Amino acid sequence: MRTIAVNTPSASYSVLIGDGLLATLADRLHKLLGGKLPRLFVVTSPEIWALWSERFLASFARRGAEPIVLFLPSGEAKKRMSSVETLAGQLAAVGADRDSLILAFGGGVVGDLAGFLAAIYMRGIRYVQVPTTFLAQVDSSLGGKTGVNLVHGKNLIGSFHHPLAVYADTAVLQTLPPEQLRAGLQESIKAGVIYDARLFAYMEEHAAAALASDPETLAHIVAASVRVKADVVSKDERESGLRMILNYGHTVGHAIEAATSYKQLLHGEAVAWGMIAALRIARQRNKIQPSQAERIEKLILQYGPLPAINAPATKLAALTAGDKKNRSGVRRFILPVRIGKTEIVTDVSPEELLSAIEQMLQLARRKAAR
Repeated sequence: MRTIAVNTPSASYSVLIGDGLLATLADRLHKLLGGKLPRLFVVTSPEIWALWSERFLASFARRGAEPIVLFLPSGEAKKRMSSVETLAGQLAAVGADRDSLILAFGGGVVGDLAGFLAAIYMRGIRYVQVPTTFLAQVDSSLGGKTGVNLVHGKNLIGSFHHPLAVYADTAVLQTLPPEQLRAGLQESIKAGVIYDARLFAYMEEHAAAALASDPETLAHIVAASVRVKADVVSKDERESGLRMILNYGHTVGHAIEAATSYKQLLHGEAVAWGMIAALRIARQRNKIQPSQAERIEKLILQYGPLPAINAPATKLAALTAGDKKNRSGVRRFILPVRIGKTEIVTDVSPEELLSAIEQMLQLARRKAAR
């Protein structure tokens, strides 16, 4: 069992990482909440519930508790205000109040949307993250960012609302489809590039084991990735400076998702291509040594294969203008300067951006043709 603390000005909580946490979930919540379980509402997807409901509910049955389950259909396309309204109506219909607790049991979409629901229902109720995908365990379940998408862009409606705790049961990763695992591992590569050269080297050395879902390898990567995000978030809760580095690859990645209607690529896959595009800008500017850039691109591709992108370069470039990280109309890019360190830049020209995206698309076409 690994426990990692997140300490910000507005909230402090722990991320627990270990095999078999679902079996002790109710006991841990009972202790966390001072010896009493409130009314519990689980927001989850039908697929996750079909796989893990028996193990999830067993710990609550021993405590004489029976959570009410609310279902959110799978997929990024369901991460919309209409879904929030539906779930909020269900909460109200069964009398959920300010003492109720939401359990976000699923991947990043479930976690982001359930967290946002908790942030706005009755002006804010408590929630706990129980992430079930690799990406959610290493990234989206901690840090307090919650939200939903608009057709104009990703996460344009949201709020900062930290969970009371995060319980990451690594056993559930064994049922992940291979593409979901690979997509999540791209977020860990990101963590290595921006902040932790040792994590990056570990992922180079243990790529085969990670892609084969070796439990100990995955647990090590999850813990190291969580430490990166916990440290960054603890130093910059509201993304006024340092926390922006967590968005490496996301400016173009979010544009790819929007251009493909959130249907062609998983989030981690889109971010992987976005990391390559940002890396190409860094290379054009001589911000990074070629050998370092080659290592980064090689590792991203090694944790593929990445899907092709069915969108023109001009459309992707235009969509980056709607990224929520932009300020006063200025695009903000995170560029790697070496493995473990990045730089925030605000002067990427339209020509530089378009060139990098075109290079990324050419690489994607070459990979798809093989």
